[in-house]
Amino acid sequence: MTGFGKSVIQLPTKKITIELKSLNSKNLDLNARIPSLYREKELQMRNIIATALLRGKVDFGLFVEITAEETSTKVNEGIVKEYMRQLRQVAPGNIGSDSDVELMKMAVRMPDALKTERHEIDAEEFAAIEKALHNAVKALKEFRTDEGKALEKDFELRIQNISNLLEEVKAMDPDRMEAVKARLQKAVSDLKEEVDQNRFEQELIYYLEKFDITEEKVRLANHLEYFTNTLKSADSNGKKLGFICQEIGREINTIGSKSNHAPMQQLVVQMKDELEKIKEQMLNVL
Repeated sequence: MTGFGKSVIQLPTKKITIELKSLNSKNLDLNARIPSLYREKELQMRNIIATALLRGKVDFGLFVEITAEETSTKVNEGIVKEYMRQLRQVAPGNIGSDSDVELMKMAVRMPDALKTERHEIDAEEFAAIEKALHNAVKALKEFRTDEGKALEKDFELRIQNISNLLEEVKAMDPDRMEAVKARLQKAVSDLKEEVDQNRFEQELIYYLEKFDITEEKVRLANHLEYFTNTLKSADSNGKKLGFICQEIGREINTIGSKSNHAPMQQLVVQMKDELEKIKEQMLNVL
């Protein structure tokens, strides 16, 4: 969900720049930096962003640059003169232009020396800001879409790699089961004791069932197919894909724990590696 969008509008007396930056996050975390003049419209602007972006750690900035002879801050003349009068009493000295300049420098730093006149945002100005915000959101979503296409190709590759490894597991499984059976038979023969053949066969079936991974292979194949189908969906399915990844990981782990066969466990490690690469990028999917 990383992305960046920017829009600039030029009004008669000011230039307004809107910037949106998005990073990975499970939910929408919106941080806004806007001048105090526009605070009354913050909720409306937040709603526009939240409706469009849904998820991500989003930084929203609105910057104003005055381009004409206009300012809302004025010198509070009466208060400045009173400060200067008081300063002369505190430090009496020669009255002249140089001393007055120094006194004025100190006076304008005093509280209330400057006053800010609050102006209301007119409807035309806010309409222009709304349009610019929509343009910035659109640019950010296009950025996300381009990144999403690259991620889609990577996910498809990783899922296909896991599927190919699963086919190797399936091909290896009959030999693995024969090896498990042979080890059990050898263990019994090494005891050099007579055993009940019927009981031995029952125990053998029990242990072979414990090592059987038929269900896990079927479920893993289904999860991989489900992941691919969900990935192609037009809906926002990032969280759903994350849940499917958990199920894929569960089946891979079970195959590894049941395999009791070094070559198959090597394939399991490779599948886990591919799955981890998917998980690393999963938060970046909307």
